Amino acid sequence: MPRSGSRRAALWSRFAALREGVAPYALLPLRLFLGVTFVYAGLDKLFDPAFLSDDPERQGSIAFQMTNIRDLSAIPSLVDLGLKAPVAVGAAMAVGELLVGLGTLAGLFARVAALGGALISLSLWLTMSWQASPYYYGNDLPYLMAWLPLVLAGAAYWSLDALIRSRRSRRTA
Repeated sequence: MPRSGSRRAALWSRFAALREGVAPYALLPLRLFLGVTFVYAGLDKLFDPAFLSDDPERQGSIAFQMTNIRDLSAIPSLVDLGLKAPVAVGAAMAVGELLVGLGTLAGLFARVAALGGALISLSLWLTMSWQASPYYYGNDLPYLMAWLPLVLAGAAYWSLDALIRSRRSRRTA
């Protein structure tokens, strides 16, 4: 009859092997979450008839949102700059979110997409959610922090970047 210590050691060994086997995929759930969220955010903005309006009185329009957060943002001059062409800013934000989300999901130029997502989140934090108190009630700062591991690591697995790298290495070998 095996001793309980050896059974525990064998179980622990199997667990360690499993942990090492899944470790390379640790960022995949984050990549999927951020990719889906940014695709959804971009499409939601593009298909919302109210959002792409330059009427500062129209509830839900980018102009309305920017006008209302101007004095509460960390950089009011950045909001003022955006208010000169609110529809262009809103469209650029929506297309940027869509491209970042698709790039993140596909793992194509993953670090560039993640950097784009981080910059979008940073700009939203400094403008839209800066006034949140305490700071952790604002949702854009956690998104910014969530993008940073993907900026650093990219998409090494289940990605077009990995597929392209693999094909290049086979051609040069």
